Amino acid sequence: MEEKELVLNDQEIARRNKLEKYKELGIDPFGKAFKVTHHAQDIRDICKGRSALGIKRLHLNVSIAGRIMAIRRMGKASFINLQDKTGNMQAYIGINDVGAKQYDLFKMADIGDIVGVTGEVMTTRTGELTVKTLKFTHLSKSLKPLPEKFHGLTDVEERYRHRYVDLIMNEDSKKIAFTRPKIIRAIQSYLDENGYVEVETSVLNPILGGAAARPFVTHHNALDKDFYLRIATELPLKRLLVGGMERVYEIGRLFRNEGMDTTHNPEFTTVEAYEAFGNLQSMRKLSEGMIRKVAKDVTGSAIIEYQGKTIDFSKPFRWVSMVDLVKEKTGVDFSREDITFEEAKAVADKYGIKLDKFKNTVGYILNEIYEELCQDDLIQPTFVYSYPIEVSPLTKRGKDPRFTERFELFVNGKELANAYTELNDPIDQKERFIAQLKAKELGDDEASEMDYDFLNALEYGMPPAGGIGMGIDRLVMLLTNQASIREVILFPTMRDSNK
Repeated sequence: MEEKELVLNDQEIARRNKLEKYKELGIDPFGKAFKVTHHAQDIRDICKGRSALGIKRLHLNVSIAGRIMAIRRMGKASFINLQDKTGNMQAYIGINDVGAKQYDLFKMADIGDIVGVTGEVMTTRTGELTVKTLKFTHLSKSLKPLPEKFHGLTDVEERYRHRYVDLIMNEDSKKIAFTRPKIIRAIQSYLDENGYVEVETSVLNPILGGAAARPFVTHHNALDKDFYLRIATELPLKRLLVGGMERVYEIGRLFRNEGMDTTHNPEFTTVEAYEAFGNLQSMRKLSEGMIRKVAKDVTGSAIIEYQGKTIDFSKPFRWVSMVDLVKEKTGVDFSREDITFEEAKAVADKYGIKLDKFKNTVGYILNEIYEELCQDDLIQPTFVYSYPIEVSPLTKRGKDPRFTERFELFVNGKELANAYTELNDPIDQKERFIAQLKAKELGDDEASEMDYDFLNALEYGMPPAGGIGMGIDRLVMLLTNQASIREVILFPTMRDSNK
């Protein structure tokens, strides 16, 4: 990419001109280590209930560091607003307290600079907690001015491209950034407490499998061989069940070479969990309990507000079959054994649903009708179960062999989780892979490939099992009330800014 010529504005020139002045004073303009004893929130917590109107010493000595967000100069004394990871704290700097040399150093400071303040906590006449500065330390010069205080970064695309500025200027963005790891820790805690072991598996896969998705392809030079960035962690985790680990889970990045919208990013994070001797019902219990517990731990309640809707995780989630949902919408019962391809296609045609050429079975059509007509209405947590075998190549068959023991969990019209009673019959699994290869030949570039090593693993015997995958980004969206996945991923994939 051609490097753009750097054009400096007046403020940027003025800040760069100060660099030599710092060096003349024997100060590194980009600083040294600084011992932080307290953060802004620590001070507020310690001093809670101790502040009062009128200037008052609180007998607490602190060293804090952060970014200057505001400066109010008043001759020989000034106030600054210092922002650290926990919030803002006011500091008072007077020439009589720090001396003329340090006060001259402070006068060189600009909004955006990172500084350290050592002093004593007090309250001002208005009762505001303030650090009375006894020592001022310059830590790092900001060569660019921050965006306008009241306007900030209003261009959403620019906020995502320059997340570092967004985190400085946008308190909501910072809150989301700190909430996301809390959600992940809560998931880990729940699974650990239920006897699951966290593992790590390879991101580079020689075989495409574990989900229906278009992959990213990369090349390994030493082996002179193409690999796929993983689209799922399912098959490696099932191999661990064969090996006897019984309950395993992985939280990790997946990569799918597909479109981008408010709920899709090419790289995203999931948790997949597998339980030997479990089934679809054990996954139902696990996921419902986990989401309810995580919501309570992170938000304080299992009932949340999301984009103007109340989502209730406290009640048992709805359990309904795909065929029943489609029957509610169309009046057609796809559970009938005698339903023909022509009948199914007529329903699709009636509702203007276009079908790819490889979707040439009743099961494929049922799934397309369900996705087009039913999913958007599933606002409250809903388990949709019994999926056609054509769209579930890794799932055990149900009592009706046309359908599988699978559910997807929907919240606010979007898929949040996908679970199976896992297929552990190597003969049946091979037949499913063959069907996937035929679909790929007909143009389905999301179809799985034949994984002979996985078949070999199954032939050693995999215990009956349940498995589930859940989108962490979408769960974070729900629990932080965000409409776009880009708000909950620190550095989302972006189109070039010049396009």
